[in-house]
Amino acid sequence: MATENDRHLRITLVKSPIGYREKQRLTVQALGLRRMQASVTHRDTPQIRGMIARVRHLVQVEELDG
Repeated sequence: MATENDRHLRITLVKSPIGYREKQRLTVQALGLRRMQASVTHRDTPQIRGMIARVRHLVQVEELDG
């Protein structure tokens, strides 16, 4: 059984933030995404989930265990 601390998320930038509001571009940058198709792994926390919710139209999210 995975606990909250064990779960991670792989976030991939699938659409360019060019042409979107500055807050959305900065959120993508704060997630650590710099290029198209780049992926980063973050812990599954409410803060990260909130950032993903703001740019859900630009990213793809996969849940990882362990």
